[in-house]
Amino acid sequence: MTGATSGIGAEALKHFAKLPDTKVYVGVRGSGRIVPKGTEVLPLDLSSLKSVHSFADNIKQRLGNTKIDILVLNAGVQATDNKKRSEDGFELTFATNHLAHYLLARLFLPNLAKGGKIVITTSDSHDPAIIFFGPKTLATKELAYPNEDSPKGMRFYAATKLCNLLTARSLASINVEENRSVGVIAYNPGLTGDTSLMGKQSVFIKILLPVIILPLFYVISMFKPAFFMGTAKRSGEALAELALGKVTLPTDKIYASLVRGKLTFPNPSQLAQDNNTRDLLWKESAKMVGLPE
Repeated sequence: MTGATSGIGAEALKHFAKLPDTKVYVGVRGSGRIVPKGTEVLPLDLSSLKSVHSFADNIKQRLGNTKIDILVLNAGVQATDNKKRSEDGFELTFATNHLAHYLLARLFLPNLAKGGKIVITTSDSHDPAIIFFGPKTLATKELAYPNEDSPKGMRFYAATKLCNLLTARSLASINVEENRSVGVIAYNPGLTGDTSLMGKQSVFIKILLPVIILPLFYVISMFKPAFFMGTAKRSGEALAELALGKVTLPTDKIYASLVRGKLTFPNPSQLAQDNNTRDLLWKESAKMVGLPE
């Protein structure tokens, strides 16, 4: 599991760690992370493809012949600009949110158990019909190496979330073609106020949050449901429900969206449903991480 030590992931981890006879491996950057009993922390820097490979090798060594039941790819970052670079020279948000998780999915796919599951956290910001800054086109190379005219901030983040959804669709397609019996879910946790993606909040904002900001978003959400501001606790709980099969998706659906605290199963954006865009992203991502198409 990635993104398991704070926010939505930490809440989901509580549910996983309670399961009997279960071992949970989480990848984290740095040290000193507090995790529930039954969880093992392993080093993982998602901005480094070398670190991603090392993490995967580390897990496989520990597993031996044991298969992975659930792979949760949840971590995400949101840079204020597109000028920061990963260890490999890619734009940092793209490298962390998409490339690292694409690579982890490719590396672990052979190790997934029959009937296993992959859950990738995406966002409804991928859809311009829901969030105005959602991407209407996808230029993978420009996301990897942006220029002055490339998307920035939330627009850039939304594009990486589209990449997550398209990757989920590719994995689902491979699953069908190769008869792997692995379920794939792209999960939108919705707008969540108490996560690191919201940025570091000043004391002033923390005071305003419960008395003005949350009520305002609640009113807006009555007309625009995507602007309902949920909690990490509920978003994490919903992630766990999907991963553990307590909530099942309708046939031929892979997208689960938390709307006003309830799981819904809409179609993703038109661009996310485009197979040419899906296949091109897969091919270009493979080249970037050094894997065959």
